[in-house]
Amino acid sequence: MTHVLVTAPFPENLLNKIKSVSNKLQVEQLKLPNNRWSEGLSTEAEILYSLSDVPLPEQAPNLRWIQCHFAGVDSLIKKPIWDSGVVITSASGVHTTNMAQYVFTQILFAAGRVRNWINVQNTGEWPDQRWDKFVPAEIRGKTIGIVGYGSIGREVARIAKMGFGMQVLATKHNAKRLDDDGYFLPGTGDPRGEMVDRIYPSAATKSMVTECDYVVLTLPLTAETRYLIDESLLRAMKPTSILINIGRGALVNEADLVKGLKKGWIAGAGLDVFETEPLPADSPLWKMENVLLTPHVSGFTPHYDDRVTDIFVDNLRRYLAGEPLLNVVNRERGY
Repeated sequence: MTHVLVTAPFPENLLNKIKSVSNKLQVEQLKLPNNRWSEGLSTEAEILYSLSDVPLPEQAPNLRWIQCHFAGVDSLIKKPIWDSGVVITSASGVHTTNMAQYVFTQILFAAGRVRNWINVQNTGEWPDQRWDKFVPAEIRGKTIGIVGYGSIGREVARIAKMGFGMQVLATKHNAKRLDDDGYFLPGTGDPRGEMVDRIYPSAATKSMVTECDYVVLTLPLTAETRYLIDESLLRAMKPTSILINIGRGALVNEADLVKGLKKGWIAGAGLDVFETEPLPADSPLWKMENVLLTPHVSGFTPHYDDRVTDIFVDNLRRYLAGEPLLNVVNRERGY
């Protein structure tokens, strides 16, 4: 029997879905105190589905594979398990639909000048000079640049191209390999890399953003991507462009961003993630009219647990069959 330990609070129907993969699985669920592996806990499991924390190697001597509940794995990099031989897989692909939807909510808010709708409604008066206040920017024919062409970026590209007739540019770590070999929901994304008009290597991000009306950050946080968006890159962007960050807060130097928004290096920003969370009350971002911010909610979906269970179930079948797993984390890259 293959011992599987689940530390996520999945309901019975999802646990049954996991168990139904094979009668060779022994599936156990454990609620960790405060979601932490305390010193006295240990497991003989071969496979761990981890909600957040992971055990020390000596607490799980038989462990061979960890399936993470989240797409980002930067919290594991400093854990001892990171330097072990245990395979780690992420939940990349689980956020595809909802986070792409969030991106276009931000784009349409800015292009439609929706803040003016709200401000005028709050006055309770029919406004004069409606053209000046409400004429929108049409996004058809505009250029969107996706920094990080992973599962979320590919769905953003599909909607941009197929839904809005936009030109799609993107950066990718390996710009010569366009196929998506990770998990994706059927009917979503860009599995063959057909939606992108031009692909750039990561080193050419500055060149790409000079052409973009909207720049969307979907990157993980690594040593290479920290503060990727700084004064130099912001100055390279169009003064009419909008920056949207749904990756990690520290992808952006916030002091440079505030300066750029005030000086007009870019027109605005849609921000869901911040270097310090919760965002401090004294951050100038809170009160900037050209910023729409949200408290790290772009990944929220009522279907999260169902979708991430599907990823795990697919990977369990692959594991038992000796096939390659989906979403294996590359430790050198950090994602």
